[in-house]
Parts: sequence; structure tokens; C-alpha cells
Amino acid sequence: MSDTGTLYIVPTPIGNLSDITERALSVFREVDAIAAEDTRHTRKLLEHYGIQVPVFAFHDHNEKAKAEQLVERVKGGDSIALVSDAGTPLISDPGYALVNLCRQQNVKVTSLPGACALTVALSGAGLPTDSFQFEGFLPSKPTQRRATLESLATVVRTLVFYESPHRILHTLEDMREIFQEDRQVVLARELTKQFETYLTGSASELVKRLTDDPNQQRGEMVLLVEPFEAPTDTSGPGEDAKRTLQILLEELPLKKAAALCAKLHGERKNELYQWALSQKNND
Repeated sequence: MSDTGTLYIVPTPIGNLSDITERALSVFREVDAIAAEDTRHTRKLLEHYGIQVPVFAFHDHNEKAKAEQLVERVKGGDSIALVSDAGTPLISDPGYALVNLCRQQNVKVTSLPGACALTVALSGAGLPTDSFQFEGFLPSKPTQRRATLESLATVVRTLVFYESPHRILHTLEDMREIFQEDRQVVLARELTKQFETYLTGSASELVKRLTDDPNQQRGEMVLLVEPFEAPTDTSGPGEDAKRTLQILLEELPLKKAAALCAKLHGERKNELYQWALSQKNND
């Protein structure tokens, strides 16, 4: 390694250990230490390849406190590899504060290519890949999650999220209400592992499939949504319905306002909902 020291950003397999690169293994063998999100997880990977290198914890809870110490160590000549539990560090994983500090202080950073659930899911989902928007994990609180989804409802790019098993049904149910009814959603699950699965359908269809088969609610998940497509009928709801909805929105949440307005005017609830979202997003 260089006498000046280097911080290496090293992707690790997201499931299949064979996906480790020769370059990653070479770096592991030559660095002075490895900063790991979970030391137990990383030690198992190193043991599998017969690599003995000091490993220390570097995660969300200690990143800010340890970043400066780590930078000083690299400036002193040590080379260190940064790894997350799986995939590419910093992609919804710790490391941003450290890399940012390294760049500020002209510390050499070398990022290696490798496994990333985001790109694996996107390339295999069958949705448009020329333009996409990665949102990471949605907020865990329902109100915040819905607000985020509402802000994304008219995005004309493929949307990509990471999601956890205990929230996947709630997220799909929110998407069913907020996104267009026929908008395609892909759940990419357990990528590169034995039970790798791609489920495709509307949010409503996926809710039913996961409810009917709870096994599909397990494992690591990437959720992708096809781009918003403006309706061919641009007339939208009638003017009377629009005025009523605007009045109702002064007192009611969007979901309830759209449902009540639909009953009053015989309009489609989802169409009213989408129209109100488009007005909010254009403000």
C-alpha cells in the first residue's frame, strides 16, 4: 500500500459469496485494518477467504465520533478498507461523513466497483432504466411515509426503494392508495440468494400475493415503481368536483377529501387524488 495511506470503499456480496471481486480480496489482504458496519458479519466473510486483518466497528451510531480518528490514522500512513454488512458502502449505509471528511482534508479515497442491491434489482426488474430515482428507505412513521410517497407520485422516472420485511405490506398499501391504480410495481427479494424472487404487478396485486404467501414478506427487499405516465384524457375531474375537493382539503386529509368528493360528484377517487397531488407538486 502507499506510504501516504488510502481509504478504500469496498463492496461485499449481497448474498452470494462468489460475487466478491479479486480486487476486493487483494485490498483486504493488504490494508492495515477494516472498518466494518458489523464486525461479526465481516469476520465471517474474511474467515471464508482465509484473510486475517484487524477489524473494528464503524457504524451509524459511532460514525461521526470515529471519522476524525480514522482520517488521522490514514493521514499517518495506514490504509483502511470501509465495508458495510453487504453491498456498496454509503448506499443507504454508513460512510458519508467519513468520505466527506477525507475529501475535505485531501485524504486519498479509492472506491471499488462491486455488488449493490440497487443496480442488481434495477437491471433485472424489467422497468425503464434510462432514468431512475433512488430513495433508499422510506420513513418508518406512516404519516411521513405517505407524505414522501405523495411527493413522488408524479415523478416520471423509475422509483427505487429499499424496504424491510415488517413494513413491506404497509408501504404497498400506501402505494395502492397514492399511486396510479395500474402503475407497475416490482418487488425484488433475496437477490443473488437461493430464494431470489421478482414479483411484478400493481400495488394491489402485490398486497394480495404477499398476504396469501407470507413467505414473500421475508428477506432483503428492493421495491421498484414504474414512471408516472400522465393520463391520455387530460380533462381530469370536472370543474365542480375540483372546486369541492379544494374546499374539502382545507379541512380534511387528501385521502378522505378525495373519497368524499368522489361520492358527491360520482368521480373516480383515484383520479381526484392524482389531480390534487399534481396541483400540490406544481405549487
